[in-house]
Order: sequence, then C-alpha cells, then structure tokens
Amino acid sequence: MAEVILMPRLSDTMTEGVIAEWHKKVGDPVKKGDLLAEIETDKATMELESYQDGTILHLGAGKGDKLQVNDLLAIVGKAGEDVSALVARHNGGGATPAAEKPAEQKPVEQKTAEQPAPAAAQPAPAQAAPAIDVSKMEEVVLMPRLSDTMTEGVIAGWNKNIGDDVKKGEVLAEIETDKATMELESYKDGKLLYQGAKVGEKIQVNDLLCIIGKEGFDVNSVVNALKGGGSAAPAATAEQKAAAAPAADTKQPAPQAEQQVVNEGRILASPLAKKIAQDKGVDLKYVKGTGDNGRIIKSDVDGYVPAAQPQPAQQQAAPVAKPATQPQAPAGVVSFDEVPVSQMRKTIAKRLSESLFTAPHFYLTMAIDMDACVAARAKLNEVSKVKISFNDLVLKATASALKQHPKVNSSWLGEKIRINHHVNIGVAVAVEEGLLVPVVRFADTKSLSQIAVEVKEFAQKAKDKKLQPADWEGSTFTISNLGMFGIDQFTAIINPPDACILAVGGISQVPVVKNGQIVPGNVMKVTLSCDHRVVDGATGSAFLQTLKSLLEEPLRILI
Repeated sequence: MAEVILMPRLSDTMTEGVIAEWHKKVGDPVKKGDLLAEIETDKATMELESYQDGTILHLGAGKGDKLQVNDLLAIVGKAGEDVSALVARHNGGGATPAAEKPAEQKPVEQKTAEQPAPAAAQPAPAQAAPAIDVSKMEEVVLMPRLSDTMTEGVIAGWNKNIGDDVKKGEVLAEIETDKATMELESYKDGKLLYQGAKVGEKIQVNDLLCIIGKEGFDVNSVVNALKGGGSAAPAATAEQKAAAAPAADTKQPAPQAEQQVVNEGRILASPLAKKIAQDKGVDLKYVKGTGDNGRIIKSDVDGYVPAAQPQPAQQQAAPVAKPATQPQAPAGVVSFDEVPVSQMRKTIAKRLSESLFTAPHFYLTMAIDMDACVAARAKLNEVSKVKISFNDLVLKATASALKQHPKVNSSWLGEKIRINHHVNIGVAVAVEEGLLVPVVRFADTKSLSQIAVEVKEFAQKAKDKKLQPADWEGSTFTISNLGMFGIDQFTAIINPPDACILAVGGISQVPVVKNGQIVPGNVMKVTLSCDHRVVDGATGSAFLQTLKSLLEEPLRILI
C-alpha cells in the first residue's frame, strides 16, 4: 500500500521548508535510507532519507517550491499503484498536484517566495516595462538566510569574477553573517554575469546576489525588475568587474592540488557518514562513495585510511591583517578611529539588549573551594591523552547539577516554560569581532576528555570563522568563563531562550579557615544570572549548592 510522506519539522522553529534538490523523480525505485531530497529550513539545508522501500509515485512540489510542515511531500508505493485519491485528499480535493510540473521549471537558486507576483492579469501602463517573474528564472541567485537571525549579509569576498565559468558546487562568495563568515556554493553551471554588491557591501536577505547563466542572457531586465528599474545597473556591473578582480585574488583559498581529491564541489553523504567523519576528523573530499550516485555512506568512512596531508595554507594565515603599531596622535590634538559595526556585533547588541531589558535578571554568587579540583586535574592530566582544563571540569559538573535541577535547565517561551530533559551547554568563546556560543550537546553523557576535545575544536572553528548554524543552536544553559583573563568575579547577560547563565571567575589563592586554622586555599567565585520569570532565588541557590558540592568533591562527577 502506498505511503504518504509529509513535510517533516526539521528544526524547533520550522514552519515551512523549501525543496532545495530532489534526488529521486517519479518512477524511480527507492530503498530505505536512500536520500530523497534536500530541504532548506529556517536554519540550514538538511537531507531527508526514505524510511521504506518502494517506487516514487508522486512528488508534492518541484525544486525551489515551499511546503508547509505536514503538507504532502511525496508518496512511495508499488509501481503502477493508483494514488490519485491520496493526492486529492492532501491537496484539498481538487488542486492540481505541484509535482505534475517538471522539476526543471523551478530551480530558483536560493528558494524564496518573497518575489513579487507577475502582474499579467492587468494591463500594464504603456510606459512601464513588462513584468518579469524572476521566481521562474534559474539564473537568479538571491541572498540566502544563512543563520536563524540573519537579516542581511556582507560580501567578505568574491571567489568568482564577472565572466568566469562557474560549476555546481564551486564556492561563489564568502558571506559575513551576524554569526560567522560562510562559504556560498553554486547550485548550477554557467557564467557569472552579474554581482549584486562589491566586497564589503551589504545585501538584504532575498535581495539579488548574482546572476549565473549563458552568455547573451538579458541581465539588465532582471536587475531592473528586482531593483525597480534603476539606470545604475549597467554601470554597476562595469564597476564590479573592475573591483571584484583584486578582491577575489585576496580571498582565493590555497590550492590543495597535491591531495588526491575524490569528490569536488558539493559532496553527497549520508548524515551518519558525516557524523562519523566529523568525529574521526576525516575530510569527505578524499573519501570515495559507494552509494547511489557516488553518495558516501557509513562503510565508506569506516574503511577510509587517510594519507598524510599537509595543512592548508589558509589555516596558518592570520584572518585579518593588522598594522604592526598604532599611529601616534600629536599631543593636544583630538584623534580617533571609527570602524563600521560588524554583522556579529550588531546581533550581539540587539540580542543582549533584548535579553537584559526583557528578562528580569537577578544574580547569585558563591565561592567554591577548588583545592580538590586542582589536585584532581593534575592527576587526570598525568593519564589523559588530552589536556583537561578547569573549564572542562566546571562544564561537566554543571551538566551533572542541571540533571538534578531541571528548572534551571529551562527556557522561557512566552506562554509556556520548556523544562529540558537533555543538557546542551553553550560555551561562550571570544573572537575578534565579538562572541560566539557553540553548544556541547548532551554534555551530561560525555566524559571529561570528550568535552575537552569538543570545546577545543569549537574554539578553533570559532576563531577560523568555520562554525556552522548547527554548532550554535539548541543550548539549554550557558557558561561564560573569564578566569583565564584574571577576572575574579563578574555577571553575565542571559543567552535567550536559556533561563540562566553561569559566569565563572578565576581561581585565586587566598587565606581560608580550615579546622580552625588559617591556611592558603584555592577559591573560585561563580555568579548565576537567572531569569526571574522561570527561576526563583531558592531554585538557583539549590543548583549552586549542588555545583559547589560536585566541584569540591570532583570524583562524584566521574560516576
């Protein structure tokens, strides 16, 4: 019997998804685990696998189309089976199924429904240009939403100049979002005919980013249709051609021709294969896939034996060139520098202002005797393959304490409070442009060495601007540690929607009283910032007491 596949909810805030790519068409056989489609959600583009064997009998939308969560996505069953009743039921009875249209009609590159509808039903004024429905033009590339809070992107660098040939999977540009600088890949072959902005300029989400097509394509008509018909479009194209060349030279990644690259461009791999590769540190471009269409599966990663690979040159290069010394201002002369606010800094300002002025904060501070932790860490590092830091110990103890105090591990959602049973701890990482908070997922189930490796990897990825949306989403609690900067005590602003954040100071040697004697001791102060809408003073205090007891007897966190 035919089975209906509905659009799944692939993220906690997803209400609709865009078909980024179909990997099967009507009539194709499909097996359980085969890749059906790539779905663009509000946070990322994710792969959707089949959960059964059969034949694709119906596709509910074409490439580039949007579907609401629980709308008809596809039907899988036996070849020749009549599914008209199922299609009619899910399309409201009489609607023509979107899948009857060839998928090739709708390959809009960045998949958006915000384009103006064509005004073909009404006669256009004589002086107006004919309406153009750019949603049907596969040449048009719009600025994608590369993070859940992104409203605009800055062109950090073009990797292709106007007139260059572009292949599917090649990096077109580097886009600075509010959280990271991300690479944007091409979804088609052709020539780069137009760039919507120069290096350093901003483009709003869903505005024209570039045009990729064949020589002779009418670029001006598309630019005019999207930008209101301004006459500056042709001139801007000429200026961009001159400005893009030096920018592309400075941003071009170092070649790795010596490596035996098996996969170029967009790499097809199952989610499990990607996870295993990430855990093992395997670069999938060197792994040969044995699945459908060369897709990399679990066994390919398990059987891969890496060769010695030189470090890419760009990893050794400093991300931003700085002057060696600051210019000296003449005495008695007013002097200053003004720098534009980065996308990251704008978002930090917006989110933390909203948090501080919306959530009623209160603060609880506690001093913790760290003598046992100092001794335990020294012994652990004698046998551990990775260096365990005090931050790792605090994170592990915090995760254990959160399991005992789930109200602290909660989120304010307006009309309801979500009490999380899983423990995902965000770790604040300072970078040059501001602050990022990658998430250690299921921290209560991980060992100290696993936490140490993961935190170090996140810190390096944050500094290299390589963090992806999946790395910073989904925290239930946050830790901010400034102890390594010599800070004894501070308060932190809650990272919404978390209900609390723990500010960790440094370990100081101070005189303490033990057994009636004044002796030197190692003391660390922590401050818990609480959202009073969710956490009361007694609840926060009980959590800190548990955390204190775990750190003062660190063997308990290893149980």
